[in-house]
Amino acid sequence: MKYFGGVEGGATHSRLVICDETGQSVGSTSGLGTNHWGIGIPECARRITDMVERAKEEAGISKDTPLTSLGLSLSGCEQEATNRELEQELRTTFPNLAESYAVSSDTMGSMFTASSIGGMVLISGTGSNCLLRNPDGSTSNCGGWGNFLGDEGSAWFISYRAVKVVFDHMDNFEKSSAPVEKTWALIKEHFSIETRYDLLPHCYAKFDKPFFANLCKKLAQNAENGDELARGLFREAGVHLARLIVSLLPNVHKDLVKSGDLSVVCVGSVWSSWDLLKEAFTAELSKTPIDFNLKMVSITKSSAYGACYLGADNAKFELPRNYADNVTVLHTYTDPRRKSEVKTNGVGKAPVAV
Repeated sequence: MKYFGGVEGGATHSRLVICDETGQSVGSTSGLGTNHWGIGIPECARRITDMVERAKEEAGISKDTPLTSLGLSLSGCEQEATNRELEQELRTTFPNLAESYAVSSDTMGSMFTASSIGGMVLISGTGSNCLLRNPDGSTSNCGGWGNFLGDEGSAWFISYRAVKVVFDHMDNFEKSSAPVEKTWALIKEHFSIETRYDLLPHCYAKFDKPFFANLCKKLAQNAENGDELARGLFREAGVHLARLIVSLLPNVHKDLVKSGDLSVVCVGSVWSSWDLLKEAFTAELSKTPIDFNLKMVSITKSSAYGACYLGADNAKFELPRNYADNVTVLHTYTDPRRKSEVKTNGVGKAPVAV
């Protein structure tokens, strides 16, 4: 029996799954973060090995039996040179861990949990990023530059914009068209402050991006309760997220959309507020002609499965998989210009929508 492993690795926590030859999970576990930029490659390799060994024990696999392949879909693994370095560390220090490896970024795991040929991944969590992969393996990227250079449409950016709008309004620098009182009260409550000066440590010496971004959850509650400023912030985020998609459309290969659909895997906590994003998101998309549908899906399983599939593919093994079980459709966008196209099916007959 062959066994195939996959790791979904983030900066704070990771997940691992082991599948057998039928594609069924036989063992799984979780562990500490595996972003090598934060912990170093040797520690990253050690944490991966620890998860594999624990999952093997659960599955009843001998510790001395190497996995046929191990797919690693990890935060921080965007550069080929360091990916190879991590693989070499695993092969040298833990020679019986796996026979082959496939190391890639965390976005790849999400993508291949949903599709075997590629597509887009649009991340809107603490930060934001959009990645396109075509069937020939070519990739394009927009965003992912962090809060100093980007993160538009993310939880951090929504939170930052809330603070910025309030500060500008109170400075009389740029007046908000919507009342700011509820948002300012929310900011004070979240950061446990009384004045704007009290917020400065949270922006500099004590800056904690995930904590700052968590303000977004409370803003979403305000928006759902009708606060116009909060609703406007999510509309702005919807525009930004649509622009991330539009930026990559010129790079979509025709083989990727032969079915008429482009799969867009939506990852991150901000997508739980889809109802607040939808109107502005679709309005922004409608400004650009799109010749295929955008099928926006969210994954219902850990992207460790996608990493497992990548590893099996790299080992030239056709691991069975059922993508329909891995995703749920969030929304399907069709260009309104295509919706309005009609053709006449014979003389005197009513137009039929295409």
